[in-house]
Amino acid sequence: MAASPHSPNSTFRRLRGQHSPAEFAALVRRAAKEIGETVSCDARYIGRVESGEIRCPNYAYERVFRHMFPGRALADLGFSPRESVRGRSAQRDPSPSSSSAKESDVLRRAFMAGGSATVAAATLSLTLLGDTRRLPSRAGESEADAVEDAVRQIRLLDDRHGADALYRRAAEPLRTAYALLDAGATRQSTEDRLHSGAGELAVSVGWLAHDSGRFDDARSHYAEALATARVARDPGLEAHAFSNMAFLARDCGRSREAVRAAQAGRRAARSLGSPRLLSLLALREAGGWAGLGDRRACEEALARAHTDFSRGESDADPEWMSFFGQAELESLEARCWSSLGEHARAARHARRAADLQDPHFARNVALYTAELAGDLARAGAPDEAAWAGGRVLDLLAEVQSTRVRSMLSETAGTLVPHQRSPRVGAFLTRHAAV
Repeated sequence: MAASPHSPNSTFRRLRGQHSPAEFAALVRRAAKEIGETVSCDARYIGRVESGEIRCPNYAYERVFRHMFPGRALADLGFSPRESVRGRSAQRDPSPSSSSAKESDVLRRAFMAGGSATVAAATLSLTLLGDTRRLPSRAGESEADAVEDAVRQIRLLDDRHGADALYRRAAEPLRTAYALLDAGATRQSTEDRLHSGAGELAVSVGWLAHDSGRFDDARSHYAEALATARVARDPGLEAHAFSNMAFLARDCGRSREAVRAAQAGRRAARSLGSPRLLSLLALREAGGWAGLGDRRACEEALARAHTDFSRGESDADPEWMSFFGQAELESLEARCWSSLGEHARAARHARRAADLQDPHFARNVALYTAELAGDLARAGAPDEAAWAGGRVLDLLAEVQSTRVRSMLSETAGTLVPHQRSPRVGAFLTRHAAV
């Protein structure tokens, strides 16, 4: 029987069985890959389904769930009919007009537009904000859903295609999110969701700026996210903002600032119950210490990172941390050793990162392989470095990332003295052509 509004979805909970929410979310992501679908499922999403907050999944999730449980309709999974859920805003909140409800559906479709990165980005900018007068006078649940879905969609597109094609377009839904926040919400719980959603969107857009080399823009977006977190008293968002600020500071050569931002993030995250988040922030701190040349402090932070990581996943892990697994840990540790001048050791970690990364996330595969190429070149293994660089060039056909291209250019420069090697010469020729 379908779940009634706000009642727990006990049917879906039974289907999860003995798996933890995080484990079940991993099964959902794996099933999505099997049918060529893309969903950003995590423990929090599973919790929202089981609590009844998500009464009906979007079409992508519906296809995945039908694949996981053949022969079952949405009602058999404990969900409400789609048509009844679509009409909930108008039924529950009499203040918006019926046209506003339709506009909210347009808003959602614009946020969740699929297809290539270019098409989706264009849809985000042209459809979503073609006329800000179409936004409702007061935001409801559907608007909060749309903002949260926008964050997921941007993250998924970045994982697949890199930041360059997305950044300028993704700034448009961010402005809409803050316009909705400024307009106010029908409920306090909705306003809280909008604050968190807008802040997470600011971090996501900041990351797109960061990864595409627009460091000043990134700093501004991260600061906006941090301010939103402070206003909303949202420690999870605050920890996320500090994590990205530490990463940016490291990339900008402000190592002391990276350390302080990472430490502030750990203070914010202590009450959240997520060892994996603490692990990531310890890695951010380690990167700052490495940049300062403080090997002892770096090793101490790395030890904390490994200890926290070994505690495993938790239902409290934030949704945005879906990227953080063993591969990312190896990559961040590789950067520490590289900063400390231990390039052979860095290369071992970078190789593990590239080997462990799910090939579905093309951007990260390209990033880790570019790190590997750079470390090998500096470790005195030019032929291996050229081979890794060639793999990155293959991936650049589908990944647009200024960060990756810059790293590869540095590697090419390092390999110039070895250009008489056939493999190195071939890589340098190909890189120059690209």
